[in-house]
Amino acid sequence: MTIRPLVILPDARLRLPSEPVGPVTKEIRTLAEDMLETMYDAPGVGLAAIQIGVTKRVVTIDTSNEEGSRNPQVFLDPEIVWASEETRVYDEGCLSIPEVYGEVARPDKVRVRFRDLDGAVQEIEAAGLLATCIQHEIDHLNGVLFIDHLSKLKRDRIVKKFTKAAKRDAA
Repeated sequence: MTIRPLVILPDARLRLPSEPVGPVTKEIRTLAEDMLETMYDAPGVGLAAIQIGVTKRVVTIDTSNEEGSRNPQVFLDPEIVWASEETRVYDEGCLSIPEVYGEVARPDKVRVRFRDLDGAVQEIEAAGLLATCIQHEIDHLNGVLFIDHLSKLKRDRIVKKFTKAAKRDAA
């Protein structure tokens, strides 16, 4: 397993839509392992493949909150097939937009269909933090960032800050 470098805002790759996985190969399994290792190292609770520069519809999530406990989940080609009308607001952050948080309202419960690492189609219903995380990561697969759910003023401020930092780091 390899810890891969994270793609950070304003990198244009974060806006790319991801492609379907196709057959589950050794390379896809290795990608999922590397994503989990990278996510745990960051540390984060979710990671989309595009966040390490791979345009495949792969998501890793672990929302276990007990110290030392892990419950890694891998979603290939995930899609939301149902969402509750009730919403919940979470103070979201993102490994690709470090140290920035913002309150985002999303459906409190979702049903998601995906394939597992054996290629089998699965469907789960998620609520609370897991539902928020799944929606956040699927947004990444579609080129959408959590800051897109914030006001234009907040979003513009964040993008400007990261663009300035990228120029400074490149100099």
